[in-house]
Amino acid sequence: MSIFDDLKNKVGGMVKDAAKGLGDKKKDVVFPKLPDTYEEFIALPQASLADPFDTAALTVLAFCYYPSDSALSLRMLDYLRGPRPLSAMDKQFIADRFRDKDYVPRSYFNGATYKNDYVPAEPYSVSPFTNPHSEIQENMLRLWLNSGGADSPRYVDVRLAKDGKWYLWEQYILAGIREPESSNPWA
Repeated sequence: MSIFDDLKNKVGGMVKDAAKGLGDKKKDVVFPKLPDTYEEFIALPQASLADPFDTAALTVLAFCYYPSDSALSLRMLDYLRGPRPLSAMDKQFIADRFRDKDYVPRSYFNGATYKNDYVPAEPYSVSPFTNPHSEIQENMLRLWLNSGGADSPRYVDVRLAKDGKWYLWEQYILAGIREPESSNPWA
């Protein structure tokens, strides 16, 4: 037995605990009030990043700020990414995704569909979920999100750091979805 086995077991155990019985686990992450500032964002109970589902939901919330305040949104995303801030290429990718499509992140909130122009139900909530394949590699989980404008779920990958927090690793939630009904001339 190595002197590092306890350490390996501890970190690996945290991922196993989070993934234990993942199967088809779903969590409704509720935001009774949306933050107005970065300070309010990091003061949210979910911002402790102790739960991978909270990190996935906060990712959606952070992207919702991009159309009105891109600097605030990027700062929120950097917080969620922890020791791995956004690169210039990441920022350009995000900017490209938001050209003429500010509604995509709102579509992940419960109650938001193309038929109601992606206006979410209150209280605001996002419901990340897992499947039997969500443990993608050591210390990483894949959480899925349904969009009210897409036929199949999209995903967010989160990674457990040695500080015990779940940080955003990658996101695949900015892909195109159905246009809001009000902007679709054929609807």
